[in-house]
Amino acid sequence: MNSPEKAEMEQHLLSGCTRCLQEAAFCHQIGRVCHRIKAHPVPDSVTRLARAIFPVRSQPPTRGSRLPIELIYDSFLVPAPVGLRATWQVGWQGLYRSGDCSVDLRIEPELKSTRAAVIGQITNHVLPEAEMRNIPVSLRAGNQVIVETLSNRFGEFQMEYEQQARVKLCISLQGGSKHIQVPLKRFTSEKPEAFRRSSRRKRATEELR
Repeated sequence: MNSPEKAEMEQHLLSGCTRCLQEAAFCHQIGRVCHRIKAHPVPDSVTRLARAIFPVRSQPPTRGSRLPIELIYDSFLVPAPVGLRATWQVGWQGLYRSGDCSVDLRIEPELKSTRAAVIGQITNHVLPEAEMRNIPVSLRAGNQVIVETLSNRFGEFQMEYEQQARVKLCISLQGGSKHIQVPLKRFTSEKPEAFRRSSRRKRATEELR
């Protein structure tokens, strides 16, 4: 605001205009509150909760900004130990590599629920000492952001979400110019039907003996 306008407004307030005096006092009060709030940053946990309650819609990463990923480890593809006919995994763990980054993921479905938690860590396998703090990580279904968070200084993150079709884990690198996308499958905490049928047959056989 230039000096003539400021001087004119101050002169008007000195004239005793009740309405303008009230508005000026209100604006000064807002300014003081904002100044006090600035001195106390909002905790990351509160920010994550607010973003989870009010999901936002944003443009997905463009195809040209997506880095190719390579699956290094998949717990579902690990051969069963010798002599073990069947296994039942509640969670899933995988390791992906993309450029200089490695992404270690684990999905843990809640018991008797459609919700799950994804726990992960982003590391730089070329520069292991590089700090991976404040890397934006989100879960997306189409253009909708389901939940988002920031990694800690170790590159670790954790998010809880409602499982649904076509969910992708998105990691933004280099100020958002590069992205890593990992499609997440839906998992269930219930035992597979084949496992239940096998258990029922086993119990029936034991009862006949």
